[in-house]
Amino acid sequence: MNVSPTLQGAGLGLRRSLLPVLLAMDPGAVDFLECAPDNWIGVGGAYGDQLARLAERYPLACHGLSLSLGGPAPLDHEFLQRIRHFLGRHRVPLFSEHLSYCADDGHLYDLIPMPFTEEAVRHVAARIREVQDALGRRIAVENISYYAAPYQAMSEIDFLCAVLDEADCDLLLDVNNIVVNACNHGYDAAAFLARIPPGRVVCLHVAGHYDEAPDLKIDTHGAAVKDGVWRLLADVYRHVGVVPTLLERDFNFPPLAELLAEVGRIRQVQAQVHHG
Repeated sequence: MNVSPTLQGAGLGLRRSLLPVLLAMDPGAVDFLECAPDNWIGVGGAYGDQLARLAERYPLACHGLSLSLGGPAPLDHEFLQRIRHFLGRHRVPLFSEHLSYCADDGHLYDLIPMPFTEEAVRHVAARIREVQDALGRRIAVENISYYAAPYQAMSEIDFLCAVLDEADCDLLLDVNNIVVNACNHGYDAAAFLARIPPGRVVCLHVAGHYDEAPDLKIDTHGAAVKDGVWRLLADVYRHVGVVPTLLERDFNFPPLAELLAEVGRIRQVQAQVHHG
């Protein structure tokens, strides 16, 4: 039986430019890797072979980019079947997507926030259920960072909790996005975290951001994780438990040793909270 591995510990985002160093790193350097299947479906040759080799060595999580869960256009079921095949081929234990939309008569190449309304809750929850049916598995949705907020009839946390309940799906909680949004939209990160339903959280993301101004943070994924995110990460573990946590880095890659040092810091925080 081709049983999928389980996720645990601390992981690192798999990016194509990192393939050589990821293949050369020590087996215990990370506990899992995460990739965007959108960037790998149909990829063969040397790149496809390297991905397959890494997927044999490490559990592989998948984080989608282009389903546009909140969008108006019908879901692409042909693409969903390709995702399902990819997940099965690489024995992927976790698939997640963004709680946003990214397409409207063409790809927008950005994560667009949804209006926080009851109508939007029903719309996106129905689409999440449709995706879960098509993939034959539960999925997790991720809280996104956003700047220009659309119409809000409810708070971000009320919207998020309502979607999780209505869709009966899991949550990939991005800790950096809580810090960024709390600053940019003037809410309390601790109060937001206190409302997160622990039983829904299956994985965490941490990443770097840029401090543009005292009241403006930009989510970049192109820098080291900041102290405020590390502090909140410990609080998240105390609230939801020590769940698998991924370091995201999309560009401005430092030497692998620096990335692995951050992965090591995730492990340190996990151990500190686990042992009290």
